[in-house]
Amino acid sequence: MSDLYSELKSFENLYSSFIKAREGKRSKENVAKFEKNLEVELFKLQDELEQQTYRPGKYHSFYRTEAKRRLISAAPFRDRVVHHALINILEPIYEKKFIHDTYANRKGKGTHRALDRCTKFLRSFRYVLQCDVRQFFPSIDHAILIRELQRFMRNEDVLNLCRQIIETGVGVLDEEYEMRWFPADDLWAANRPRGLPIGNLTSQFWANVYLNPLDHFVKRSLHCKGYLRYVDDFLLFADDKQTLFEWKRAVVDFLAGLRLTLHENKAQVRPVSEGFPFLGFIIFPDHRRLIRARGISFRRRLWEKVRQYHAGEIERQKVDASVQSWISHAAHGDTWGLRQAVLGEILL
Repeated sequence: MSDLYSELKSFENLYSSFIKAREGKRSKENVAKFEKNLEVELFKLQDELEQQTYRPGKYHSFYRTEAKRRLISAAPFRDRVVHHALINILEPIYEKKFIHDTYANRKGKGTHRALDRCTKFLRSFRYVLQCDVRQFFPSIDHAILIRELQRFMRNEDVLNLCRQIIETGVGVLDEEYEMRWFPADDLWAANRPRGLPIGNLTSQFWANVYLNPLDHFVKRSLHCKGYLRYVDDFLLFADDKQTLFEWKRAVVDFLAGLRLTLHENKAQVRPVSEGFPFLGFIIFPDHRRLIRARGISFRRRLWEKVRQYHAGEIERQKVDASVQSWISHAAHGDTWGLRQAVLGEILL
């Protein structure tokens, strides 16, 4: 058994992974049940990984409609412990391979740092090309993802575990995917295994692995100095439109090699002075406005939590936590009046 895989299945790694998977979910019945027999459950997982008899369970899927409608697939809790254990091993390897300016699901990065970096680029360049990948998670091709994983990690035991988890995505997002054909495709291309469940920690990490070649292509081949990506949303900045039009064509061709396409109608070149939507805000060189739909959505969720609190269904601290989280996010834009208006409606 390899050292890397031995580290993955070690009791210390599994225990720290349990702590991470449990965060914010201790009141959930499946989490409490696992924790009640913690040592037994962890040793059972360790034995299954040791004997390589571990098999992922079935997902519980549901739709979430915040911002846009998404099918979320939640893995059983024991599988989430394994996901954390795997990412604990993979993250140090791949973090060194990622460029600086990709901000989703990375330590020390996140939404607000991405917004600040975007503002810096807005003040440094005249034009922006805004792109996002069409049906990104449903489109992720399993063979291409495994190829990218093998580029920097050749441990077969760890790769086999990756394959098992990746294979659980087959069919999960089929209803969300519209077949796209690429040069040299034959009829069998429609049967290529594809799709990663939205909601898995592994899916979030592998999204960065999958698009890492794009990041390096934009930085090294196109020599774009103003570039940042957050999951499948990415921005290219330049001082002239023609350069961005040329880069767009190059990006479209490169993405085809990953069996991905852009939302063509959204991938437009525009002056930065006009502002554009990014990560929940309309962002300009000198200010940001919260997207109106986000404010409405929060108000709706907040009033539902207030109703639940008055009905005795949740504790006051859950309402407070929701409010504080939203205030912290909204404060990254020019939203003082909005925050005052929304919070002024609350009667607890």
